[in-house]
Amino acid sequence: MYTPEKKGERMAREKQGFQFQTVSEVALLMGVSNITVYRLNKSGALKAVQVGNRYRVKESDVHQYLDDHYVRAV
Repeated sequence: MYTPEKKGERMAREKQGFQFQTVSEVALLMGVSNITVYRLNKSGALKAVQVGNRYRVKESDVHQYLDDHYVRAV
């Protein structure tokens, strides 16, 4: 389940140059469950970095994955 960050945390990360998203943020963006994001990581389809017992995904990797798997409707 998505838990919003405390006020200012995302802004502080962006000011420091970090462009990482939590698994919940990635799942919300993609419209899938957290488990699906973990499975994509485990299969190697979506790269993530583990910090302690939590995962972070580079925002650019999320967009690259979506671009690579885009299907045009006929």
